[in-house]
Amino acid sequence: MKVLCFLCLLLQTKLCFSSTTQMLVLPLKTQLIPSGPLSRPPNRLPFHHNVTLTVSLSVGTPPQNVTMVLDTGSELSWLRCNSTRFYQPAFDPTKSSSYSPITCSSPTCTTRTQDFSIPASCDTNNLCHAVLSYADASSSEGNLASDLFSIGGGSEISTTVFGCMDSGYSSNSDEDSKTTGLMGMNRGSLSFVSQMGFPKFSYCISGSDFSGLLLFGDANFTWVGPLNYTPLIQISTPLPYFDRVAYTVQLERIKVSDKELPLPKSIFEPDHTGAGQTMVDSGTQFTFLLGPVYSALKKEFLNQTSRILRVLEEPNFVFQGAMDLCYRVPTSRPTLPQLPTVSLVFRGAEMMVSGKRLLYRVPGEIRGSDSVYCFTFGNSDLMAMEAYVIGHHHQQNVWMEFDLEKSRIGFAQVQCDLAGHRIGV
Repeated sequence: MKVLCFLCLLLQTKLCFSSTTQMLVLPLKTQLIPSGPLSRPPNRLPFHHNVTLTVSLSVGTPPQNVTMVLDTGSELSWLRCNSTRFYQPAFDPTKSSSYSPITCSSPTCTTRTQDFSIPASCDTNNLCHAVLSYADASSSEGNLASDLFSIGGGSEISTTVFGCMDSGYSSNSDEDSKTTGLMGMNRGSLSFVSQMGFPKFSYCISGSDFSGLLLFGDANFTWVGPLNYTPLIQISTPLPYFDRVAYTVQLERIKVSDKELPLPKSIFEPDHTGAGQTMVDSGTQFTFLLGPVYSALKKEFLNQTSRILRVLEEPNFVFQGAMDLCYRVPTSRPTLPQLPTVSLVFRGAEMMVSGKRLLYRVPGEIRGSDSVYCFTFGNSDLMAMEAYVIGHHHQQNVWMEFDLEKSRIGFAQVQCDLAGHRIGV
């Protein structure tokens, strides 16, 4: 596969204060890395991630610096331990006096999480052994453990359970050189945000330079404006295709400009198996819709752009395996033409996608004097997915608040680069 160059967002820690409340703010910075598959737990999203949100923090005693992918679609955090490859960063548990492996008799070892392909078990040393399976058919395994995790220059320190994994990684070596593991941020009991005890967290990603910020705690910024909240969907009965600890919201309608797609409301609701839930996932780059909804959106977007965009007439070209609506745009053109907006209407809130967030320039793909741009909505059916997924590309310039206490997500349109300047990061 051709190696392309994409942007990776790098978070570096900094502690900030407002005049009324203390909060922990982490500014986003950019770094170029080659693309490659990012390993994901089972029952998640089986496609490559070319842009990842990462957070830098320290673990252990004395502290070791690590960089972890911020993923609201996963529960268990893990670190690569004792890497056998010189270019891979790793956490060394033998150098931490506060590191503590978890025995298989511990209640933590029997905690249910969808991140495990099989239940955790005992190894020969009576330690809790876990196996994580990935979309590329590889797997990684290691032991559950706990250690001190420190963020914000040591302002927040907590003993946290994580996976100390040491085998089976197959992701791109250059991407490996940037990250040490994954930070699970969903609503499960073993997620990082649950273990740290934060009642809410927010992030804001800039659409101009991909910078932004991550905030733990209550923002209370009057300049953000009122947030529109949508409740998190709760289902108490276990269903085979429903992730009960994901950030699940109810998508109700989709509009292209002011035209609502002619779809029944029931098509957006999970069925009796749980298939069809709508998840907000920071670990996913783009947004994916079930086949019938994607087809209706594609048809209407094509109709409204027929006079301003030239379709790429290559039926076999499908970007990232699920994005089959692509265009040819002259490389000499400084900006994209005026595009119709796409509005995702949730219960109580609306997210409007406009401008360059609608089309993604595929690096390295040139047709004569034209660049290739693809529609940033994909068909989840092409990936054998059973869910709607709202990726972070469509969360640019949106203040995203995850309120765990009140079980809701808040949206507000914000210029995220200006937000960073206002907070002083």
